[in-house]
Amino acid sequence: MAGKLEVITGCMFSGKTEELLRRIERAKIAKKGVLLLKPEIDTRYSKKEVVTHYGRSYPCLRIPLDVTLETLRKILGSKLDEAEVIGFDEAHFFAPCFVELCKDLVDQGKRVIVAGLDLNFRGEPFGSMPQLLCLADEAIKLQAICVKCGRPATRTQRLIDGEPVTSGPEVQIGGRESYEARCLDCWVGPDD
Repeated sequence: MAGKLEVITGCMFSGKTEELLRRIERAKIAKKGVLLLKPEIDTRYSKKEVVTHYGRSYPCLRIPLDVTLETLRKILGSKLDEAEVIGFDEAHFFAPCFVELCKDLVDQGKRVIVAGLDLNFRGEPFGSMPQLLCLADEAIKLQAICVKCGRPATRTQRLIDGEPVTSGPEVQIGGRESYEARCLDCWVGPDD
């Protein structure tokens, strides 16, 4: 069986995890062996499930940010061999070696589904996502709704006390209390 890499991307609140879970659930209905994984730092809603901002969930395992095929084999054992479909949520958090892991899994005939932000809150390419998008057999870029004007949103606005911020660490785990979806016109970037 030929492997495949599917990448789902977009800004926060665009439905990336919803689409990932939809694909995982369809694979499960088709009686495929399924694994769902997320980075160990993502503990927002649950440590044992991937959970959307709207409450939909699916059981998962958390894995290290610097995961390799060897590490994954140690963590999962025979589960990795049995899995035909492997989903990864919040892929932008993984270390650069994640790209090689995805390629290795595809080479083994796995269907790999990756969901993650394409841009950080400063509007810069985020983590390994640019490389994964280039390697993808299928890439989907989703849009959210701008909370300011209602137009399609492609940017993630970081907030502190409800006000836009353009500096700070790239990684800050959060949800609606820390981020908003905005269109390019309403987004406040580093140069504004």
